[in-house]
Parts: sequence; structure tokens; C-alpha cells
Amino acid sequence: QVQLVESGGGLVQAGGSLRLSCAASRYIFRPNAMGWYRQAPGKQRELVAAINRGGDTNYADSVKGRFTISRDNAKSTVYLQMSSLKPEDTAIYYCAADHGSSIFNANYWGQGTQVTVSS
Repeated sequence: QVQLVESGGGLVQAGGSLRLSCAASRYIFRPNAMGWYRQAPGKQRELVAAINRGGDTNYADSVKGRFTISRDNAKSTVYLQMSSLKPEDTAIYYCAADHGSSIFNANYWGQGTQVTVSS
């Protein structure tokens, strides 16, 4: 069964904004760490941002100051507000969640949502 459901990807011009959402199903009860990875064509998957239930956040240097991660614990949903988007942000964005302290080796993954930033 689908356990992480992502939405919000799409096509946007450089400088624009998008908001991604990821909802954890009831099969993933109260995940602690949630966040986002991305993978561009020909590149390795990289961590974009992560957040724990307490609200502590972690960002890739490339997105600091442009992206904001947040979550609604009651809904087990994580959001990624992306602003000042650049063509190099183009990638498939994957939601990840885990009951542990990190999503580095997350147990739960979304199916991915495409983000395309045109120049």
C-alpha cells in the first residue's frame, strides 16, 4: 500500500515558487524524521531538507534561504516551500520518513514528484 503520498510538483519559471506536500498514511504511525530528497538526471540522490517532530530542521547548502521545510504532526504531513527556484533545482523530489532520528536510511519513501524549473 502507498504509505507516503506527495503532491505539488510541476513546471515553474526561474524565480518562481512551488509548495510540495507529503502525507504519511496511517500505516506510518507518528513518524519522527520526515523530509525531502531529490534526484536530477545523471546525478545521485541528495538530501534537500529534513525536520523532526520537535521542529529541528536541516537543509542542503544549495537551498538554504530559498526553501523552507515544515510539518503538521497532527496530520503526519511535511511541506517544502520552494522559492527563488533555479533551473538547477529541476529534479524528481522524493518524500522520506522514518521513526528514527534521521531520514538518511529512511524506511518509507514516496513515489516522487517532478519539479521542473525553466530558464
